[in-house]
Amino acid sequence: MIELKNISLSYTSSDGGENGAAGGLGESVSNGSLKNINLTVSDGEFVLLTGGSGCGKTSILRLINGLIPNFYEANLTGSVYVNGQNVSNAELYDTAKIVSTVFQNPRSQFFNVDTTSELAFACENRGMPEDEILRRIDITVKKLHLENLMNRSLFNLSGGQKQKIACASVAVTGNQIILLDEPSANLDLRTIAGLKTLLSEWKAEGKTIVVAEHRISYLWNLADRTIILKEGQIEKELSRQEMDCATEEFLHSLGLRSNKEQQLKPNPDEVDTDGRDLPPPTFQNLQQNSSNADCLLIQNFRYKYKNGCLALNIPQMQIAKGRITAITGNNGEGKTTFLNCLCGLGHRSKGELFYNGKKYSRRKRQKLIYLVMQDVNHQLFTESVLDEVLISQTDEDEEEAHRILASLDLADFSDRHPQSLSGGQKQRVAVAAAIASGRDIMLFDEPTSGLDYTHMLQIGKILAGLKEMGKTVIVVTHDRELIKECCDQEIRLADYNSVAKANQS
Repeated sequence: MIELKNISLSYTSSDGGENGAAGGLGESVSNGSLKNINLTVSDGEFVLLTGGSGCGKTSILRLINGLIPNFYEANLTGSVYVNGQNVSNAELYDTAKIVSTVFQNPRSQFFNVDTTSELAFACENRGMPEDEILRRIDITVKKLHLENLMNRSLFNLSGGQKQKIACASVAVTGNQIILLDEPSANLDLRTIAGLKTLLSEWKAEGKTIVVAEHRISYLWNLADRTIILKEGQIEKELSRQEMDCATEEFLHSLGLRSNKEQQLKPNPDEVDTDGRDLPPPTFQNLQQNSSNADCLLIQNFRYKYKNGCLALNIPQMQIAKGRITAITGNNGEGKTTFLNCLCGLGHRSKGELFYNGKKYSRRKRQKLIYLVMQDVNHQLFTESVLDEVLISQTDEDEEEAHRILASLDLADFSDRHPQSLSGGQKQRVAVAAAIASGRDIMLFDEPTSGLDYTHMLQIGKILAGLKEMGKTVIVVTHDRELIKECCDQEIRLADYNSVAKANQS
């Protein structure tokens, strides 16, 4: 049993520094404060925590797994008990024997360089015999269908593949209490279906599960109870019966995402967008309606990893100019690699790119295209949010920078260190820098991962605004709600990348 009694919490530092980034848990060390939280989770219960970014979801998970106060410094009143033990007074090592956590950013919880060693790590720390470790790994790999990810470098995995390994590293421990923070943030539709199956199995085994999540639809029929947080307080608690009666409109009024699971079907070919199918940009359609000067033309695009393995092979692709195009597909099909090659970061890439009838070399693309990365921690460099925007401008314009920040609900954070922000807030800072750059082509890699409904809509409006400015916008996304909101067309990368197509067969 988990018990939070009269919990109030505020973080002691507004500058998260390494703590804010290293935790990978979605909220900053100055956001996520809690006020008078009383919450009991019974043995075997499945509880969904949801609410806006920075509402305190992650802080509750940190209290349960002991990261507060043992890792994150905070002003804490109240008590947290797990199986009758006061977690605040316990060693993290002892708490880890009964509580496992999947962080929002799985990279922050890895301690090895290859996948197999990562699965063995927690068991080795407990001194398990080698035979038992191998048995557990074998069972977990087969259950989660991870055979193709074993003995792989963690550095070469996609975000979704890393999330799979993080879930597997939790499963192999056999712990009875499992916490997950935005576990679907980087997952494709098929893998979300697999995650749901795994959670169903854990629930059937009697495990106690607490999930902090924005994308609630795949969890809606699994959870026994939903806790809705707002500004560090429990705003509403929904029983199973109340969840069954909740409408999409009701949830949207609370700033929550849709509970309609049909938006998250495992097969992309079966996914609709509430009656609005997005047409693929076939060669014939584009040739009838536009010349090469009106599109982004890609020819003979190839990319190889260091080991010589071919990751991309795209003979030809055309993307319409001045539109919002969604690039979709399964985890590991090369979507992020494709974006890196487009903007000139893939130095082992080959092929030609034409825009407005002009050929762009890899170096020249860097002045034409701006990329917002999936893990925005890789591109936040300055000491303040305002400076992140200013450094992206060709000519510094502080007034314009403040306007951009205000449009993304970041005006109050202009003086804050970017690494002290929540995951969703960091995402919006990177989007602000992209807007400030003024580039003709904007690439976004999962721009709404970890974002609540309100800010997902906001990103959709921003992308639509870029389109109105004449920008060509390309978005890699698994977010069907975002696609429905603003995208004009959808490209499934496997239809053009022969490597991904071969792997599917």
